[in-house]
Amino acid sequence: MKHLDLGQLEGPVLLFGGPYSNLHALEALIDQAGRRGIPPQNCICTGDILAYCAYPAETMARIREFGCAVVAGNCEIQLAANAMNCGCGFEEGTTCDLLSASWYAHADKNVCAADREWMADLPGIISFSHAGRRYAVIHGGLSNISRFLWPVSAQEDFAEEIARIDEIISGVNYVISGHCGVSFKRIIDGIEWLNAGVIGMPANNGRTATEYAVLSAGQAQIFPLEYDHQAAHEAMKAAGLTQGYQEALLTGYWPSEDVLPSSLRRVAS
Repeated sequence: MKHLDLGQLEGPVLLFGGPYSNLHALEALIDQAGRRGIPPQNCICTGDILAYCAYPAETMARIREFGCAVVAGNCEIQLAANAMNCGCGFEEGTTCDLLSASWYAHADKNVCAADREWMADLPGIISFSHAGRRYAVIHGGLSNISRFLWPVSAQEDFAEEIARIDEIISGVNYVISGHCGVSFKRIIDGIEWLNAGVIGMPANNGRTATEYAVLSAGQAQIFPLEYDHQAAHEAMKAAGLTQGYQEALLTGYWPSEDVLPSSLRRVAS
């Protein structure tokens, strides 16, 4: 696994995941970084640049132009390998599994060979130091890049991933992740775990704003990201991406709640 060490970072650090081909959200995120005075070298993406939304080629070009660090997500790995599916780890027959075929085909069709080469070279883990602490950044898990770790997942699931991280980077006392699409914080045996959320799709919370995080003085805070969700919705319709995720941009709820633990669904089962 490729490991990228960013060294010592000074000043605030902006953390975000899942642009998901949502160019409007990515532009809003970059604007927020500028407003906060956070340079690209202090911005880190937890992966899945391309997914559900309308602008895969444009989103890829913009994030490469921006120049932030990116840890490989399952979408990057699959697209780089010319694989036939997103590798998200959805159970066969779930709504996510059935709906992923359309958006993945759209992303696959619109990504060029040079971008696939760039994605193939992305690190599987990123580390940095900040305000006297050591950080590791991953996508889902090291045991499985597509592992879903939720706010309600068992302590031992997080502990297993932390042990694997320690085999690569010793002395980590803070882990940053993505993949599941929901931001949260947990404490696992004294080690802090932050999922910074994703910017390309709402967190199944009934709000159109998405989520990102800012790390400052050793403390992370999650912020809402307002962007032109109506324009992103219209772009998805124009691209023929009308399997349900386009409506999620307006309603704030996923069409695929069956992938969530029952306690995180609108109606627990």
